[in-house]
Amino acid sequence: MPKRAVLLLSGGLDSTTTAAIARSEGYELYALTVRYGQRHASEVEAARRVAAALGLAAHHVLDLDLASLGGSALTDAHATIPKDRSLDEIGAPGDVPSTYVPARNTVLLALALAWAETLGAEAIFLGVNVLDASGYPDCRAEFVAAFEALARTATRAAVTGASIAIRAPLITLTKAEIIRRGVALGIDFGLTESCYDPPAAQFACGRCDACALRRKGFAEAGVVDPTRYG
Repeated sequence: MPKRAVLLLSGGLDSTTTAAIARSEGYELYALTVRYGQRHASEVEAARRVAAALGLAAHHVLDLDLASLGGSALTDAHATIPKDRSLDEIGAPGDVPSTYVPARNTVLLALALAWAETLGAEAIFLGVNVLDASGYPDCRAEFVAAFEALARTATRAAVTGASIAIRAPLITLTKAEIIRRGVALGIDFGLTESCYDPPAAQFACGRCDACALRRKGFAEAGVVDPTRYG
């Protein structure tokens, strides 16, 4: 039986590169995409494109209404998405922007953990990173380690002597390093989407934090950015 892993797949360049890394390590990948009420729901279609292009074993899209709990500009259609912030502002110490979704990665990892147990998977992969990030507290190495400790405590696998590793291979990479790694693994970044507030299908706003970081990453990597900015 091949070694299995669950992948949290958002359709962005980080989770797509993470998928390519996991696949290169010989994992049979089961991708989980959560439609949690995010305004930029076109990322779900990007996730479908990526899953098809990479030939993953399965791709499950799960509906979950985090929008009803509030607390984030990403789930509130009436909230303003921060735009035109300088790169110095983005990810500055103590800056947790309004696009942070409370406990999102905790919830998504819990869902991935449930599926991993069902599949008998030995790992869960997610594309979080702390460099060139927008100050999200659930993208830190401490968070990943804490959730892995939970997985070693709260699962049937742990009781029976098995374990489910939480893998975040991009955690200390810059966006440029992530892009170079993806290119080396044959990723078509034109399939991916990062924008928080896309003006139309297949277009990005070019002004939100995610677009700013994506543009910076491609420029520093010396790779042509395939994104169409509206």
